[in-house]
Amino acid sequence: MKRILILGAAGRDFHNFNVLFRDNPNYNVIAFTATQIPDIAGRRYPAELAGRLYPEGIPIVEEKDMEGLVAEKEIDAVVFSYSDVSHQNLMHLASRAVAADVDFWLPGTEHTQLKSTVPVISVCAVRTGCGKSPVSRLVAEELHSQGRKPVVIRHPMPYGDLAAQAVQRFASMEDLDLQQCTIEEREEYEPHIVKGTVVYAGVDYEKILRQAEKEADVILWDGGNNDTPFYVSDLEIVVVDPHRPGHELSYFPGEVNLRRADVIVINKMDTAEQRDIETVRQNIKLNNPKAVVFEMACRVSIADPSLVKGKRVLVVEDGPTLTHGEMPYGAGVVAARQSGAAELVDPRPYAVGSIRGTYDRYPHLTDLLPAMGYSAIQRHELEETIRRTPCDLVLVATPIDLARVIKIDRPNLRVTYEVEELTKPGLAETLVKFAHQHEPALAGAGK
Repeated sequence: MKRILILGAAGRDFHNFNVLFRDNPNYNVIAFTATQIPDIAGRRYPAELAGRLYPEGIPIVEEKDMEGLVAEKEIDAVVFSYSDVSHQNLMHLASRAVAADVDFWLPGTEHTQLKSTVPVISVCAVRTGCGKSPVSRLVAEELHSQGRKPVVIRHPMPYGDLAAQAVQRFASMEDLDLQQCTIEEREEYEPHIVKGTVVYAGVDYEKILRQAEKEADVILWDGGNNDTPFYVSDLEIVVVDPHRPGHELSYFPGEVNLRRADVIVINKMDTAEQRDIETVRQNIKLNNPKAVVFEMACRVSIADPSLVKGKRVLVVEDGPTLTHGEMPYGAGVVAARQSGAAELVDPRPYAVGSIRGTYDRYPHLTDLLPAMGYSAIQRHELEETIRRTPCDLVLVATPIDLARVIKIDRPNLRVTYEVEELTKPGLAETLVKFAHQHEPALAGAGK
């Protein structure tokens, strides 16, 4: 029996355990480690999900303690199981493991993807913050327009009671409140829900899939954190970002997505530099010449831009895009500049609690505020940081109406952003072709 340590971030690690190790007597998973997401370490993967071999569940510890745990628990292999990590940092982890005299494993897609009984379209990316979510929404809307019934299954974000979150179904805004969703979860689920698309998420993605199949004629895997799909896909769509040229070949498993993609979307064509667009085009041509390439703009808009002109603006951006996505700015900064803001107010001197800690951890963030909200305490700290920051206007560029979740005691405006197809024929026509190719399966699905 091999003794296993799984390196994770509360998502891919749980999935890999479920499909590779749960109920497998050849392995004994000693612990998970945690990184990227706050307040995960110190918890346990519950016995209800871990299975009969783990009646006490499985502890979750800090990744920094890896070597000590390897020695203390006589680990045989370290299994890497999270995403959006640079090749350099990935090999640092591998080197730490090998130096501690254990094997370092990267599980392949063949062993970690589940097969659906209905057609699957996956939308993934090469980095967090590429604009995958609006592309995913575009795909869902196009499928609806064809008379299909897509059901979205979202990459996991289990920040609460893991056992209670094994299978989650969201069909209304009330469901978000009932299941006490974080800001990050709401940002991904709410835009689909308001368009009439049911969303599933959770922890046990075999059970999630089997339940979703009962009401879907197409499964839309809405990937996150540049991870590979959990399901075998009949069409793999991958989004790349010319604002970060070269990242499509220097992050894991984003490069895997690039090389596997059937369709590659170059997003943000309207705001990227031409030389950076050409770098991305060339990297696609050299590394996945068979992929169909579409180009899209990411249109940023404000209901009344005149309210921004000449104002001291506090920009609140999507959190994950700025943090482990490493973007120095997002749609809010673009909108503020386009609308003639006099100043982007630096909130760092006024940050409190874990928000201040976020700036310490991600020093590339300056004149903007990441919408961190993994817990009720952190949402309060975000609210308090906004309250303390002197500004004329708060410009909210999160995918949801943040004012529904926290109190914003200043004049505020929302920034919205949606993708626009620039290539004709484009993704819409590809989806029509996909539907025709899978017509027999679609006709019998969701019965």
